[in-house]
Amino acid sequence: MGIFWDLVQQDELEEQKKQASSIEERVKLLEEDLVNTKALLKKTLMALETHLVKDIDGDGKTGTL
Repeated sequence: MGIFWDLVQQDELEEQKKQASSIEERVKLLEEDLVNTKALLKKTLMALETHLVKDIDGDGKTGTL
C-alpha cells in the first residue's frame, strides 16, 4: 500500500506542477495581450482626437500621445 500511495502522491504533485506552469504561461499571455490592447487603444484615441480635433483624454493636446 505504501508504494501505491507514493505513486498517487507523485501523480498529484506532477499535476500541480503542470497547472502552475500553465498558469504562469497564461499570465504571460494575458500580460502580452494587455500591452497590445493598450497600444491599440492609444492609436485609436489618437486617431479619434485627430478626426474630431478635440482633446478626449484630458492631456491638453489633440491627436498626440
